[in-house]
Amino acid sequence: MIKVLIVDDQYLIREGLHMMLSLNNNISIVGEVANGEEAVQLLEHKKVDLILMDIRMPVMDGVEATKVIKKRYPDIKVLILTTFDEDEYIFEALKNGADGYLLKDISSDDLINAIETIYMGNVLLQSDILKKLVNRIDKKDESVKEIYSALTKKEYEIALLIGEGKTNNEIGSSLYITEGTVKNHVTNILGKLDLRDRTQLALLIKK
Repeated sequence: MIKVLIVDDQYLIREGLHMMLSLNNNISIVGEVANGEEAVQLLEHKKVDLILMDIRMPVMDGVEATKVIKKRYPDIKVLILTTFDEDEYIFEALKNGADGYLLKDISSDDLINAIETIYMGNVLLQSDILKKLVNRIDKKDESVKEIYSALTKKEYEIALLIGEGKTNNEIGSSLYITEGTVKNHVTNILGKLDLRDRTQLALLIKK
C-alpha cells in the first residue's frame, strides 16, 4: 500500500484527487494539506511514502517544501503535480530533489501509473517537461563524452539504464549483479560526475 499525502492550496483539487485515488486498492491517502509548511508539520507524526505536491501555494510553495522535505526525509518520494510548466519552476523543483514533474491535464490512469512508477524508485517526467530541462543543463561543463570518460564500462552501462528509468533491482537483473552492487556503482557514478542524485543523472543521460 502506497501512503500518499496531497499538498495543494485548492480544496476542490485536494478533494478530487482524494476521491479519485481512493478508488485504487494500492493507494492510501494519509492526509491533505494546503501548503508546504503544513506538509512538513504533518510528516513529523505520519508515515508517508509519496507526496503529490503543487507548486504555487501560500506560506511555503512546492519548490521550497520539496527542498525541506528531501533534506529531512530523503526516502519520501515527491511528485510535482501542477498547472505550471515554466522552466524555472521545473528546474528548481527537480534541483531540490523532486522525483517527477507532471501537469494536471493528465488522465487519472496516467497519474496512478506515475505514482506507482515513482514509488518503485524511477524518475518520471512528461516529454515536454523533459525537453525544457534538457535545454537547461549547464552547457558550460565538459562535453558528455568527456564526462563519461571518468566512468568504468560497468558504471557507464548502469548510467544508461538509469537514463531509461530502470530501478536498481531491474538494473541488477539486466546486468546479472546484485541490487547492493548496483547501489554501490550508483554512488560511485554520482560522485565521479558531481551529481546529487539519480534524477540529475537521468537528465544528463538524456542530454
